Amino acid sequence: MFVKLTRSGGRRYLQLVESYRNEAGQPRQRTVATIGRLAEVGGAVDTLVDRLLAATGRSAAASVPAPTLRVDDLRFDSSLAYGDVFALDALWRELGLDAIARLLRLAHPGFDAEALLRAMVFNRLCDATSKLGLLRWLEVAWVPGLDPQEVTHQRLLRTMDTLHERCNEVSALVAGLLRPLVDTQLAVVFYDLTTLRAEGGSELPGDLRAIGKAKEGGFARQCLLGVVQTAEGLPLAHRLWPGNAVESETLATAVAEVLQWFPVQRLILVADRGLLSMDNLAMLDGLKLGDGARALEYIVAVPARRYNEFAQLLAPLQPQCQASAEECIGEMPWSAEDADDAEGHSAAEATGSPADHDARTLRLVWAHDPQRAAEQGRQRQARIDALLERAQASADKLDAQDGGTSFKGRKLSDAGAKARLYHEVLEARLGRIIKVDLRHEQLSWTIDEERLAREKVLDGKLLLLTNVADLVPAEIVQRYKSLADIERGFHVLKSQIEIAPMFHRLPERIRAHGLICFLALVLHRVMRMRLKAKGNAASPERALQMLRQVQRHRIHLSGDQAVTGLSSVSAAQAELFAALEVPRPTAAGL
Repeated sequence: MFVKLTRSGGRRYLQLVESYRNEAGQPRQRTVATIGRLAEVGGAVDTLVDRLLAATGRSAAASVPAPTLRVDDLRFDSSLAYGDVFALDALWRELGLDAIARLLRLAHPGFDAEALLRAMVFNRLCDATSKLGLLRWLEVAWVPGLDPQEVTHQRLLRTMDTLHERCNEVSALVAGLLRPLVDTQLAVVFYDLTTLRAEGGSELPGDLRAIGKAKEGGFARQCLLGVVQTAEGLPLAHRLWPGNAVESETLATAVAEVLQWFPVQRLILVADRGLLSMDNLAMLDGLKLGDGARALEYIVAVPARRYNEFAQLLAPLQPQCQASAEECIGEMPWSAEDADDAEGHSAAEATGSPADHDARTLRLVWAHDPQRAAEQGRQRQARIDALLERAQASADKLDAQDGGTSFKGRKLSDAGAKARLYHEVLEARLGRIIKVDLRHEQLSWTIDEERLAREKVLDGKLLLLTNVADLVPAEIVQRYKSLADIERGFHVLKSQIEIAPMFHRLPERIRAHGLICFLALVLHRVMRMRLKAKGNAASPERALQMLRQVQRHRIHLSGDQAVTGLSSVSAAQAELFAALEVPRPTAAGL
């Protein structure tokens, strides 16, 4: 007997056939049994084969020769960056930010808006680009739970619109998720502002883009961004204002939001000198925490050169400061009624405060840095000398012209020389020291020695107003100097996250863009906190760069079969995953 393959109706069958001779002695074949259809998986043929192999003690794998794969039979997809996005996705879910999905799901049942939001946030950290550029980024990166085929520019913009509509709800949700990371016994928070350059020339109702003085210098069309963060660098809240908004008027809104979302028992606010006004001090003194039993405490830098009173208060300390080679720190009592502005008006008059305002006595903490004082003095004197040299050269030329001497070019006039010197003095910010007499017929100027002496007294000085009673002056100064960390946060926003320049026109899109970048900053700071806690020297930028080398690969074999896998994880990458407290990625999760 033997096995024979037969065909019937386009199908192939396996039959058991017997050979025999008929009565005439001629060889013939007859079918003993039809075992089954050959292509039927798990049918009678497979059952017979398995039983025969079992009877002989051999496995099915051993009986089947290994297929021979040729390179020409394989097709490789482009590798996709995965390790960096995987780490960010794990942090996103661990912090509970995926709860934003329920706020976006009802508005967009046709697609996963939360997945698109994640993609926009991760893109800011991995390869910051525009919303159109994000579509290209998805061609080289793999975002868990996101089908790149479902991502369109229109859907990204619709997600941003919904994010703005639910902005307050999303901000409250994020604040609730960050609340366990904030010390409710004593929270020291820092508040500062920066400017974000905006493109476009159109004007819209409620436009956030306005011409204002940029932090980088000059005037530009911009928005104003305020950020509140903890002493550890964790951002708590943010808000956007028009680019020409008064900085000091933004403080009340920022403080109110922090008090609303973070019910701490004690709060110390640290703010820079641009936010100080007497109205702000009155507002801060009136804020209460929780049930109103405890007042808000604050440490606010003083724009000392704006008020004459501070130079007068510090003048008696100048011999001590000049004799010290190291930083010296002290304090004195201060009241708002004592301060006169640069024009001689009281602080109450300068800010429009009522004359009978309750002037509470505060602590005025001062610190003197000898090296900074010397450098500021040298720079100012160099500017003065350069201006006076040019002014004297113009005066000599005018005198020579009056004496009959001719010079090449256009004849110099006293009016022209006065105007040029006046503008040069203003550009050098020396208008309070060098006085150009515009009414005099001839070019004339004087040096205000009294004002120059006051400026020298304030060189190298840091002045802080505070109502915190239980910290010594050195601790007050150290708390304020920690404000520099928020400047590093602004640097991250502008350099790595690339929040600006902004190309959105609509105020709603600009605010949504700001919220997306704020969420990216939260992830960045959580990464930094965890890396620092584990003693890992890598910055978040460097960590993401290293993890980006863990890539997703997909190979198509002959036919429709495909295999997906990950590149191997090095020891350094495994250490980063451990420091970030996220699991290592596996091929099973793809």
